[in-house]
Amino acid sequence: MPKIGMKPVRRQQLIDATIESVAELGLQATTINSISKKAGLSSGIISHYFGGKQGLIEATVRYLLTSLKHELFERLTHTTTPEQRLMLIIEANFARLQLRSDTTKTWLSFWAQSMHDVELHRLQKVNSRRLFSNLASSFKQLMSDDDAKLAAELSAATIDGLWLRAVLNKSDQDQFAHCERLAKHYVNSLIKQYGA
Repeated sequence: MPKIGMKPVRRQQLIDATIESVAELGLQATTINSISKKAGLSSGIISHYFGGKQGLIEATVRYLLTSLKHELFERLTHTTTPEQRLMLIIEANFARLQLRSDTTKTWLSFWAQSMHDVELHRLQKVNSRRLFSNLASSFKQLMSDDDAKLAAELSAATIDGLWLRAVLNKSDQDQFAHCERLAKHYVNSLIKQYGA
């Protein structure tokens, strides 16, 4: 009989193992066996907790998305200004978990596969909408609604582009920090350009 409270632990072990396996082998070559071997658990437990490989892959994407959201919300307070919130959004996207080698490789694999997988595509759209919505919400406190939407679109594209450039260049932490500074500089320039 399984120990009480082990389900969240086992689920997280499998999600961590999925990130490792996808980073090492790629999404297509990752199998239930490669995941269970890395987790040190039987392959049957994946079906038990997730219904199969696809369910585990989707849970892993949701875990990464939730981690990104928590990275932002943990830093927000009731006194955070719109300008500070915009900087925190950028910092969350360049946070340590998002920049780990295994995590970045996993994100890239998921993005590539989302063009061919309906559920991963849906999760990618959720991620894009969340980034845009968070940015627009802060920009709307600083400028007109139309300008805020434009600034949010431009900022989201800049954040994604700089993150992708850093990852594809296999950049070190200094390069990621440089890309974060560039994104902040660009957002500040939009505030100056469109702000009331």
